[in-house]
Amino acid sequence: KHFKAEKGERGKVKSMHGANAEHMIVRIPPGTIIINDDTQEIIADMTQHGQQVVVARGGRGGRGNCRFATVSNPAPDFAENGEEGQERWIVLELKVMADVGLVGFPSVGKSTLLSVVSGAKPKIGAYHFTTLSPNLGVVEVGDGRSFVMADLPGLIEGAHEGVGLGHDFLRHVERTRVIVHVVDMSGSEGRDPFEDWNKINEELALYNPLLAKRPQIIAANKMDMPDSQEQLELFREQLSGLDGEMEYEIVPMSSLTKQGVQELLYKAADLLETVPEMPLIEEVKDVAERKVYTLEQQEDESFTVGKENEGFYVESAAIEKFMRRVNLNTHDAVMRFARTLRKMGVDAELRKIGAKDGDTVRIGDFSFEFFEGSDYFYE
Repeated sequence: KHFKAEKGERGKVKSMHGANAEHMIVRIPPGTIIINDDTQEIIADMTQHGQQVVVARGGRGGRGNCRFATVSNPAPDFAENGEEGQERWIVLELKVMADVGLVGFPSVGKSTLLSVVSGAKPKIGAYHFTTLSPNLGVVEVGDGRSFVMADLPGLIEGAHEGVGLGHDFLRHVERTRVIVHVVDMSGSEGRDPFEDWNKINEELALYNPLLAKRPQIIAANKMDMPDSQEQLELFREQLSGLDGEMEYEIVPMSSLTKQGVQELLYKAADLLETVPEMPLIEEVKDVAERKVYTLEQQEDESFTVGKENEGFYVESAAIEKFMRRVNLNTHDAVMRFARTLRKMGVDAELRKIGAKDGDTVRIGDFSFEFFEGSDYFYE
C-alpha cells in the first residue's frame, strides 16, 4: 500500500508563507513492529494504545527572497525551493498482544476452550488447521480479574523453519506473557501426549530460546474421554523424570464438559500477576541482526573530493540536498552557494588535490568552473 501526504501551500504576496499540510497518519493495531525494509532496522515497536512515531518527515518549505534581505541588499533576486518529503519502504509486522496464548498441536481443543471462556467465536471443526489466524477473547475470571487470551494456529514439527503455519504462528507467541499448553490427554489419532508436548516446546525453543523460559501451564484437555486418566498419570511420571529448572503445573480439564476450566482461569490469572506487563523489544528473535533506527539523527555534512578525467568532483548528500533548495539561475544564488561550500571547507580540499583556476568541478548533475583566486564556484 502507498501512503502519500498532501503538499503544503505555496507562499503568497506580502511576505506570507504557505500553510503546512495536514499530517498523514496511518493507524495500526498495538503490537505492530515497524521495520525499515531496506536496512531491516527496527524503527519502532508499537505496544501502547495511542503511541505515535514519525517514519518519514515532510520536506522543509523553501524561503522567499524577503528572508534573505540585508541592509546592503534589500531586494535579493533569489529564493529557495522546498524540499521533497522523505520516502521509505516499511514492513508492518503484527504480533498479537495477548496476556495468555494457547499453544498446542492442531485439533487439541484450543478454539473450543477460547469459545467456552470468552465471547470469541473462533472457527471450530473436526479437522486440522481449522484456525488459520489468531483469535482473541477477553476472559472474565469471576473474581473481578480479566485478561486477554489468544487462540493461536496449531503448530507442527518443523514450524521454526516455516513448516505449516510456522512463523505466522510463532511470532505471535513472543507477545504472550503466559503460555497455556493445551495437550490432548485422550491420545486420539494414536498420538502420544508427552511426545506432542515435547515437540511443541522444542519448536518454541528453536524459534526463540527465550520462549522456553516463558511461564507455562499445561492444560490436560479432553479428560472426559476414555483412557484419559491413565494417560494423565503416565504423563505426570514422564514429566517428573525431566531434568530442568522449569516447573510445570498440570490442570486436568475438558472444554466440552467445562470440568477444570475455572481452575485453569484462576491459575492463569494468578501467574499473570507475577509476570511483567509486556515482553520487551529485546526479546525479538533476531534483534541482534537489527539496529534500532532513530529518525532524529544529525544530518551528515561530510563530503569527499577527487579527480576524474580532466576535472574534479565533490560527493556529498548534504550538498546535493542543499543544491535542490537553491535556484541556481541567478548570480546572487550562485554566490550564496559558493560561500556555503567555502565555509564547509570544500574549496580548501579541492586546492589540496590540485584544483586550479578554470578547472571543472562536478557536483551531482551540475558542473562548475573553479576560480582559485576568489574561492568561488561559477556555473
